[in-house]
Amino acid sequence: MKKNPRLQVTQLSTLNHNPSRRKILSAGSALALTSGLGLSGAVRAQGAYPNKNLKMIVPWPPGQATDLGGRAVAMGLSRVLGQSVVVENKAGAGGMIGTDMAAKAAGDGYTILAGSSGPVTVLPLFQTPPYDVERDLMPVAMMGLSPYVLVTAPDFPAKDAAALVKLIKDNPGKYTFASSGTGATAHLIAESFNAALGLKAVHVPYKGSAPALTDVITGRVTYCIETAAATMPFVRDGRAKAYGVSLLKGSVVTPGIPPLATAAGIPGFDLGAWMGIMVPKGTPKEIVAQLSAAVQQVMKSPDVAEIFMRIAVENDYRPTEEFKTYLQATTKMFSDVIKTNHIKLESN
Repeated sequence: MKKNPRLQVTQLSTLNHNPSRRKILSAGSALALTSGLGLSGAVRAQGAYPNKNLKMIVPWPPGQATDLGGRAVAMGLSRVLGQSVVVENKAGAGGMIGTDMAAKAAGDGYTILAGSSGPVTVLPLFQTPPYDVERDLMPVAMMGLSPYVLVTAPDFPAKDAAALVKLIKDNPGKYTFASSGTGATAHLIAESFNAALGLKAVHVPYKGSAPALTDVITGRVTYCIETAAATMPFVRDGRAKAYGVSLLKGSVVTPGIPPLATAAGIPGFDLGAWMGIMVPKGTPKEIVAQLSAAVQQVMKSPDVAEIFMRIAVENDYRPTEEFKTYLQATTKMFSDVIKTNHIKLESN
């Protein structure tokens, strides 16, 4: 695929729900008093690191989900590591600016990245960013996954996911699906869903999840697969019908909604927008291991779990190797979907 540096970067991060920041930050401030995040002997026993403040780069503006989740984890890491973790927001270019800053920082363990799907997994499949993910960044630990929910208007006739699949499959090209933008994670997950089931539906891209959902719940477009943060308010008040969630094990943030893997008959279907900690390449392995263990301890905190629930992100810690494997598998799946469907971002 020819990559065009002028391609428009739109909606590549779908962890963009902006809940009440005041409520979440007030919950986060409680972390400073959480006895469960006291200094860990296992973590601190590995030499002098860290002996000064750490910096967490968040490549998104304040209030965005990666920012809120990252700040919660940063506060927890400050307690576990015994050094302050200072958050710096470096937003712009679909997350590229901050991600590039982290990728080019010294690999000494004192700069960490609150990484997310858009600038790390999705964006490089469409254009060439100023960093190379494989060459410049190292996974440390996954913090969470944003689940996606398949929804239609409340009066859509299919009673469950199996019936919806049959209806679309029996009428190729008749039905439509919306997304928050061409090349958005929501678009790629929907294309993955369609491809896995052999569904032929017409893609209708929007500039954001809000207008996409508006046309789905009013019946102008048949269905969409969008973030739980965006869809669940409509599901809860009866303005949308939910058929399944994109995570294999289901999700605590979408209670009562079955996994699409079982509801729609797609064994192994397990996709979401991830959020995780990464560091510059060259960071010593022992520091990576120490940071991963610290993140694991932080993610067990009830305070952090509460914040992740509020931003509709599944608390899903995975250590370095599991995180790396997940990134590789997800990148390959999305790459295949993009190539098979000839997906390209719109030019400016």
